[in-house]
Amino acid sequence: MRKTFFLSCLIFLVAATSAQNRKLALYGIGFYNLENLFDTEHDHDPVTGEDKNDYEYLPDGDNHWTNMKYEHKLKNMSRAVADMGTERLKDVGCCIIGVSEVENAHCLQDLCAQKPLADRGMKFVHIEGPDRRGVDCGLLYNPRFFKPAKWWLQPYILNEHITRPTRGFLTVQGTLADDSITVIVCHWPSRFSTSPAREAAGTMVRAEKDSILRANPTMKVIVMGDMNDDPHNESMAKNLGARRKMADATEGQMYNPWWQILLDGHGTLSYQGAWNLFDQIVMTPNCLDVQGKKEYKTLTFYEAKIQSFPYLLQSEGKYKGSPKRTHAAGVWLDGYSDHLPVVTYFIKAK
Repeated sequence: MRKTFFLSCLIFLVAATSAQNRKLALYGIGFYNLENLFDTEHDHDPVTGEDKNDYEYLPDGDNHWTNMKYEHKLKNMSRAVADMGTERLKDVGCCIIGVSEVENAHCLQDLCAQKPLADRGMKFVHIEGPDRRGVDCGLLYNPRFFKPAKWWLQPYILNEHITRPTRGFLTVQGTLADDSITVIVCHWPSRFSTSPAREAAGTMVRAEKDSILRANPTMKVIVMGDMNDDPHNESMAKNLGARRKMADATEGQMYNPWWQILLDGHGTLSYQGAWNLFDQIVMTPNCLDVQGKKEYKTLTFYEAKIQSFPYLLQSEGKYKGSPKRTHAAGVWLDGYSDHLPVVTYFIKAK
């Protein structure tokens, strides 16, 4: 088999078969927790008018968050976001990237205005949510490839485990490579909450996914985000139904390629010297080639990769090899995030 890579809008893989040569297009879909991408202005809830708890990210706040620091953060994050997916899609990167821990649309507008993203014409989808700190999810996309049609913020339904408004699930529907696709971007309750709070999130997202598939069984649904749980935890494995093996991702379930990656010793955030893999992208069975036919008539999952670029990691000291954060112990490190980005690749015959 011979593979030739054309590095332009897409990567084209030319596969020699006994019948004919086929052109295959590869697409990158990623997720990245941007770790507190705040601007320097005080925010208010647009519905209630209440103050957002963003005080630590103001010039006179605990982090002394000045315009200089904000501009550095934008430059750093735009570099990392632009590099996502370039290991296979050089100069193109990902066509869809879900993000979390973004304060508002202004931050995403400033991010997309940075040169590496502006050069690609990246746009974004954002809906202001009810989180008390003011952090939301967003979706960056390259309009040359992904065409959003509609979007909404599915709310997290309050319960005995979460009693105050928290982050909902940003849902964006559109077309990619002429396939109908829904992307649900999540940031589930933190580890300061109990496990049932995240299990409830898994149940809610699964219900939303099932509702979408009932309306359109051919819709490809991708759930991504910072789940604050590992792939084997209840919220992901049981409540969302994201399975470790493709063959187990039958109707009603999803496939989670990150489960095996974590078992192999890799993760996206480090705690006390051990890796967790909270940042995941999972998909419905209609994205899979379980039988290995390699027909690729529709968007088909190809592989999953953690984006561990050297500049995203601490290069020395006690935390060498861990993600290089913006702040640590009250000290500004001029870093990136406490999470590493992740990318999944999908393939389709031209």
